[in-house]
Amino acid sequence: MSITRRDMLTGVAGAVALGTTAGAQVPTDPTKVRGAASRALGQRAAPEKVQRIVRSGAASSTPHQDLMGIITPSDLHFERHHGGVPVVTPEQYSLLIHGMVERPLVFTLADLKRFPSHSQIYFLECSGNLGRTAGPETTPGQLAGLTSTSEWTGVRLATLLREAGVTPGAKWLLAEGMDAAVLTRSVPIEKALDDALVAYGQNGEALRPEQGYPARLFLPGWEGNASVKWLRRLEVSDQPFMTREETSKYTEPFANGTSRMFSFRMDARSLITAPAFPLTIQRGWNEIRGLAWTGAGTIRRVDVSTDGGRTWHAADLQQPVLSLAHTRFRYQWQWNGEEAVIMSRAVDETGYVQPTRAELLKMRGPGTTGYHLNPITGWVVRPDGTVVYREEAWA
Repeated sequence: MSITRRDMLTGVAGAVALGTTAGAQVPTDPTKVRGAASRALGQRAAPEKVQRIVRSGAASSTPHQDLMGIITPSDLHFERHHGGVPVVTPEQYSLLIHGMVERPLVFTLADLKRFPSHSQIYFLECSGNLGRTAGPETTPGQLAGLTSTSEWTGVRLATLLREAGVTPGAKWLLAEGMDAAVLTRSVPIEKALDDALVAYGQNGEALRPEQGYPARLFLPGWEGNASVKWLRRLEVSDQPFMTREETSKYTEPFANGTSRMFSFRMDARSLITAPAFPLTIQRGWNEIRGLAWTGAGTIRRVDVSTDGGRTWHAADLQQPVLSLAHTRFRYQWQWNGEEAVIMSRAVDETGYVQPTRAELLKMRGPGTTGYHLNPITGWVVRPDGTVVYREEAWA
């Protein structure tokens, strides 16, 4: 059978459309084939396989090494829970405010949404956000992935407390969740009346279940466990409630024999996200980039060292630099091919400087717990261009 030139061209075009010629995969020319139809729900491109790092059945980390900017996609926001993720429907949800108030009140989700809404970009961080036993093959997300930044939407807690009428002498409130752990934390009334939110939205949509759907408490700049999820009750009192979570768990012993309780605020911190494991870099110009944040307000400066902390250079901060939110920093570095240790340290608006591990241990003592640890961390760039986490002893 004879084959014409038209038959040959038609056959090749068909093979290209199918993505194969002679059994080999050939990328489809997108200008020759009609694209996919619209969908009810957007999806990531097929080559993008980014996902959270599951640390245990109770926690998963944000993969900071795979992200850009400061906003964390909702499905990649870190999660931490104490009794699993409960299923709570809007119909069964309610929030009780009682105790030292003039009018005990119960709000449905619809009631909360009737109040003036407030949206703000804030970071959230677990107080145990550091892999203390991290080895060389540790990614930024594995090292310190229990922090994320989102735009949170809800009603100011101060608005709800005004509705209930807080009585004179009130100094604390108890926040209680409706998960299996029935997590409870004491919160000073000053914070409740300042910038606290009862949030029901995240990044333009309803909260994800693991973030407290349908509604949660959100305390900007404070340790994540105090921002009680699946919030069902707020009891106003004149003293803290000394719950299990704030006595046996979230208390830090110091080297002088004392212990620190109610250490809510998260101190300034920075994290280099690239170059970091598992990247390999080339000689010449490379961009050192990462994130910095502080519970004290805004990041004023981030310093970068490429010689293990002997000398420091100011990095560029990506604008806008927002209060109580992640800040992206960048520093251009010309690598000469020799082994190097790259590090970063954050300085916030109060003048607080992120400490070295030695400085932190001098204050806390070698037996310190795993909470509120914010030491300077670093990465080793080997002569072959591979990058690994720089291990340091805790003794």
